[in-house]
Amino acid sequence: MNTSSHPLFTRRRIGALAAAALLAGTGTALAQTYPSKPVTLMVPTAAGGTTDIAGRMLADPLGKALGQPVIVDNRGGASGVIAAVAVKRAEADGHTLLMQYSGYHVISPHVTKQKPQWVPEDFRAVANVLSAPQVVVVREGIPVKNMAELIAYAKANPGKLTYASSGPGSLQHVTGAMLEQQAGIQLTHIPYKGTGPALQDLLGAQVDMTFGTPPPFMQFIQSGKLRAVAVTGKSRVASLPSVPTATEVGLPNLDATSWFAVFAPAKTPQPVIEKLSAEIAKVVATPAFQQKAAELGATADYMSPQKLADYSKAEYLRWGKVVEAAKIEGD
Repeated sequence: MNTSSHPLFTRRRIGALAAAALLAGTGTALAQTYPSKPVTLMVPTAAGGTTDIAGRMLADPLGKALGQPVIVDNRGGASGVIAAVAVKRAEADGHTLLMQYSGYHVISPHVTKQKPQWVPEDFRAVANVLSAPQVVVVREGIPVKNMAELIAYAKANPGKLTYASSGPGSLQHVTGAMLEQQAGIQLTHIPYKGTGPALQDLLGAQVDMTFGTPPPFMQFIQSGKLRAVAVTGKSRVASLPSVPTATEVGLPNLDATSWFAVFAPAKTPQPVIEKLSAEIAKVVATPAFQQKAAELGATADYMSPQKLADYSKAEYLRWGKVVEAAKIEGD
């Protein structure tokens, strides 16, 4: 029997099409009135790190473009879980967004010892705004001037050098493990609730070194309070022209570039996603945003929803293999 011509099948199909049309119409109507109240941009780190800086660079101009304030809400801790779960559970109307750090998005789910409280599929990609390689920085008082001396010092003092990260299983943590493997050294990992607290203790000589994107470190590198010994990206950073890449210092596989992107709850209507992404694209394209990014050692790097979705999926798979090979576990 041809079921496609059966009356019951036909009624169900018409019902499904009507529901889809109603949903699309609702989404379009929502986009036309969106936003109807202030937008909360949750940041999964404490104030002071690159994720926080990215959120604050975006919030004011985006709020002006949308006609409603965009409020940065720092929800640091638990390797990004606190903020991610809050956004996951929020109403999917575009008024609660996540300013996500790539390390939390594509690494943290691989390292949790318990069942993850969220997975990447709980969110919809909106737009990427910044990308930045990590720099390897050491504090004043550590007798090293470059990566070769750092490796030699670490080999002579196994486990003595401590390095800070923004949490167990963070990109900094994984980068530290990669450095240990590739250089044949032993470091001691000290996790924090974000780059801001880690930076404070680094400047206070409570830890010896860290890995991270340039923005929060730039003023201290320029003043001499911190020393950058290598860049983990494929090319040198324009604002740190004398700092060699990991490849140049003999560590070609130490490649760890961070990206910072906006995500929304999974059921957010497509018209709202598109409206948000279009306005973010305009902000990222402004000379002011691009200049600020360059000054901080980052790159203004817009990605559309589809491009970001594809890229984050590929990054999730790539870093999963790295975590497995390094046998890294988080909390």
